[in-house]
Amino acid sequence: MITDHLLEGSPMKLKNPVALVTGASSGIGKATAERLATAGYQVYGTSRRGATSGQRSFEMLSLDVTSDVSVAAAVNALLRSEGRLDLLINNAGFSIAPAGAEESSIEQARSVFDTNFFGIVRMTRAVLPHMRRQGSGRIVNISSVLGFLPAPYMALYAATKHAVEGYSESLDHEVRTRGIRVSVIEPAYTKTHFDANLLEPDAKLDEYREARATVSRQMRAVLETADEPGVVADVVLEAARAARPKLRYTAGGLATRLRLLRRFAPAGMVDAGIRNNLRLDALTESLPHRRGPGQVVGIAVDDRLGQ
Repeated sequence: MITDHLLEGSPMKLKNPVALVTGASSGIGKATAERLATAGYQVYGTSRRGATSGQRSFEMLSLDVTSDVSVAAAVNALLRSEGRLDLLINNAGFSIAPAGAEESSIEQARSVFDTNFFGIVRMTRAVLPHMRRQGSGRIVNISSVLGFLPAPYMALYAATKHAVEGYSESLDHEVRTRGIRVSVIEPAYTKTHFDANLLEPDAKLDEYREARATVSRQMRAVLETADEPGVVADVVLEAARAARPKLRYTAGGLATRLRLLRRFAPAGMVDAGIRNNLRLDALTESLPHRRGPGQVVGIAVDDRLGQ
């Protein structure tokens, strides 16, 4: 049974456009909700825990994007209160700590997709009928540069973001004639609690121990100079307000450079750059590799691109 107590606080019916931001308890989601509220939106954020103590400029709803029932209850409660929904920001997500792709069980892989991809599908299915009746609406999906670049030792997270990009592009074509537009935001590394709450792989193998440690060190070093969440929030607002929104928006200087690199640089150069940045070839050289029973062969590092 859906009840109005799902809405924390006493939201008022305003003429301002109404926005719903998933995963708004911290990080990019919180910064985005605050930025939209400052810009005049009537904002509802969501988290699995609902409202928490502290002052904020937006209302909070309890919502679990992995639950059909929870999604329907929250969206319906918002619509009973406001009568419309103009903007959906799909931000909720999580990742697994750096690990080999085979170090996660099928169950863990499913859990990542259930939040990062199917959570977006659930939210989109819940709001589209209302946006179609309105004849207008915006859906902005938080993707990542890993939605267009490979991410060694983050294969499952990268796969969910690749899926988000394909889904968003296809959906935008489908709903454009209904007055609805879909965009994706592609940040690079961002300073949030996201990386502090990474889920450990549930099927660790000793063969990947050194690689896990190496990639984790590289990530920590990069995060020291990463963008603040507000950088992403500003781009979300840009996409939401654009008269002719683009399908893809990069957020931050690094993300923009990586998008240009992916678009214009030769594939071999991009491949070599990724491996060099994560020290993958140096790591691989130190490991024994077998061609057949009892036969160990060396690894030749491709240095034609001047690594």
